[in-house]
Amino acid sequence: MANAELPPAIRAFIDTTNRGDTEGFVASFTDDAYLNDWGREFRGHDGVRSWNRTDNIGKQSRFSDVSVVNGTEPDSYDVTLTVTGNGHNGSGTLKFQLRDGLIQSLVIPES
Repeated sequence: MANAELPPAIRAFIDTTNRGDTEGFVASFTDDAYLNDWGREFRGHDGVRSWNRTDNIGKQSRFSDVSVVNGTEPDSYDVTLTVTGNGHNGSGTLKFQLRDGLIQSLVIPES
């Protein structure tokens, strides 16, 4: 896997989290998005909004130390982040699949 530039949708995912911008965060996902966080599944904008409230902006999460490599599929990226806040803290690799410039799928594997 080669190093890649951070696509705008993933940059928005990071920046809106760090700003606490829920509407911008949800808008970085497709209407039919799929989010899997350690086996917990969320679907669509309502699911993304729910996860964001309980696990992301709702926990005052902040992302840093970004590295990105191309994933195994077209428009897929493996992004390593360090997370701090009032929820999960630590580093991990998030797996993004994009479609039409938005996040169609996000998988956060168990560390």
